[in-house]
Amino acid sequence: MEQELNRPDFWDDPAAAQTVMRELTSCRDKIALVAELRERTEDLQTIYELGVEENDDSLETELAQGIRTLEKRFAKLELEILLSGPYDKNNAILTLHSGAGGTEAQDWVQMLYRMYARWGELRGFKTETMDLQPGDEAGIKSVTFSFAGENAYGYAKCEKGVHRLVRISPFDASGRRHTSFASLDVIPEVEDSVETAINPEDLKVDTYRSSGAGGQHVNKTESAVRVTHLPTGIIVACQSERSQIQNRAYCMRILQAKLMELKRKEQAEEISGLRGEQSDIAWGSQIRSYVFHPYSMVKDHRTNVETGNVNAVMDGEIDMFVAAYLQNQAAGAG
Repeated sequence: MEQELNRPDFWDDPAAAQTVMRELTSCRDKIALVAELRERTEDLQTIYELGVEENDDSLETELAQGIRTLEKRFAKLELEILLSGPYDKNNAILTLHSGAGGTEAQDWVQMLYRMYARWGELRGFKTETMDLQPGDEAGIKSVTFSFAGENAYGYAKCEKGVHRLVRISPFDASGRRHTSFASLDVIPEVEDSVETAINPEDLKVDTYRSSGAGGQHVNKTESAVRVTHLPTGIIVACQSERSQIQNRAYCMRILQAKLMELKRKEQAEEISGLRGEQSDIAWGSQIRSYVFHPYSMVKDHRTNVETGNVNAVMDGEIDMFVAAYLQNQAAGAG
């Protein structure tokens, strides 16, 4: 890394410079964290020895609290070590789609969107909404948003799949129980590169008026942008910004990430075919169930981790599922 920084033409390549500086900051943060953990461990050891030497029971509470805090910090560090994928450090682009079920499924998407927004806040990610298609009567048909922060993709990728809701529907006058589905797709945001260079002739660009709330300007001008990549049929849209130019730039970010993900999937399928394996993971794979009625439970079907505190989960406390998934992957169980 030091050689890169000392290279004469290094600062002439802003993208490369940004990547290296981000890695440098990450390394410095990790070194500082390890130093902090070591210092805190030594402090607790001193408190313990002092309590034993002076037979002072009053230090027991402070010691217990310090150990609990230290355990949480070590657990966080352990998870970060498990994030070793090529794009795990990148920002993430997430898209929620409603499944069958009409208004009920669209309401479920809105609930999940809120859950992930809260989770992003808890993790310190910057959340940005790129495109949102409101439901016919309530809820959201689909929404694309991003998480910006260290290891955003590494953590968010653990949530990719279909999420199932069971509850008494507030939209059913008869008070019947309904089952709804929503899917979450997660892709890493990638830097501009030759690998993901996009030919302008392969693009069809449409503009239209924003359908969401946004004030006088957004809804009265054709600021929203939809880009279709003709060779693959991939369609991306953005309507969150006031400027058509900004929305197009967002679309290109999403499209570039989707093309990179498509290439990665094709390579994985080719390797799987050579090995004679058949993947049992599909778009419709159900990763988790959220049961509100007749009992309260959230269960992850990949790891069998479950909790009865549904409210906490819907408020963004999903790290237990993320941690279990990463640990299973590291152990080769995923």
